[in-house]
Order: sequence, then structure tokens, then C-alpha cells
Amino acid sequence: MTTSTPSAVQQWLAENYDPDKIRKKLASLGYEESAIDSIVKEHMKGWYAKRQTTGFIMLAIGAVLGFISCVLTLTNPVPALYYWILYGLTSIAVIILMVGLYYVLE
Repeated sequence: MTTSTPSAVQQWLAENYDPDKIRKKLASLGYEESAIDSIVKEHMKGWYAKRQTTGFIMLAIGAVLGFISCVLTLTNPVPALYYWILYGLTSIAVIILMVGLYYVLE
């Protein structure tokens, strides 16, 4: 056996298999070491793509939330909530942005 089906790699991604577990499983099925390496690389590419997608979604949410916070702070539609919007909503937006950057850049 030299290759794996893409559905198996997708299943491992859905089940959050780590590379060591995949290596052991493929070795027990009789795969060659070079084939195991290529399958694990394919799995890790999918894992990183999944993390990047999550990161970009979080970046978009944080950016929109930050923009809304900026607009609400400048227009001040509800004076009683001014400081909550200025410090609270902006802080939440920055935290979401930083988590998104972590996912994208790691």
C-alpha cells in the first residue's frame, strides 16, 4: 500500500487525530515509511488550512466589531453606554482580533 484515500484524511481531520496516532495506525496497516510521511504531511496541510480559515473568520468578526465600536463611540447615540462601548466593546474586538492573528500566524 502506498497511498491513502482523501476521505480517510478528512475523517482524521474531523476526529482531531494527532500525527503520532496516524503514524501508528498506518504502520499497523502495512504502509511504507515514505508513504506514511506523505500522508501525515497531507493531514497537517489540511489541519493548518482549517486553523487559518478559523483565524480569518475571527479576524473579520473582530474587525467588524471594532468598526462598530468606533462608529458608536464617535456618534454617541446612548450617552449612558459611552464608556461601555468605548472600553468594553473595543477591548472585546481587540481580543478577538488577537486570537484570530494567533490562529493565522502560528
